[in-house]
Amino acid sequence: MELMHGSPTDMTGREDRERRAYEFLDGLGVDYYRTDHPDAPSTSMEVCAQVDAVLGVPICKNLFLCNRQKTDFYLLVMPGDKPFRTKELSHQLGVSRLSFADPEHMLEFLDVTPGSVSILGLMNDKNGRVRLVVDEDVLAQSWFACHPCKNTSSLKFRTAELTEKILPATGHTYTPVRLTGEG
Repeated sequence: MELMHGSPTDMTGREDRERRAYEFLDGLGVDYYRTDHPDAPSTSMEVCAQVDAVLGVPICKNLFLCNRQKTDFYLLVMPGDKPFRTKELSHQLGVSRLSFADPEHMLEFLDVTPGSVSILGLMNDKNGRVRLVVDEDVLAQSWFACHPCKNTSSLKFRTAELTEKILPATGHTYTPVRLTGEG
């Protein structure tokens, strides 16, 4: 793995959702860095640690959640090393019960598959069905890392680019939360 600047010059073999993520960022003038790891998708903590080392910033944990009735959907972005406690988040959002949403809704709303959930998937949520929730620790960092809607590549860009360019272009705002990882 190596760190490269910007989108790939050769898009051969890349899925449409990944190509669209690069086009989206390039169209906004976002300055970003990328590492490709097609032989090592980010599906284990070991691979994530390798990717984090190349990027110089940890990739966030992205969790796609819903309420019990499956009528309200949430994308939670939090530090990868912080434990997720459903009760803690439910309390802060005023939602009685949260659980992981199914892959069908993930694909329908964000055009991503399990293992590739990314904040960049919000560019596909044209009807605003997904509410973005971001842990304050993520917002306090200078850099933000995520996948380009496919977990065989990883990106980093300034957190200010996320809040000032990317999210406004998706039509989404975010709800900040303070997660402690404690029961």
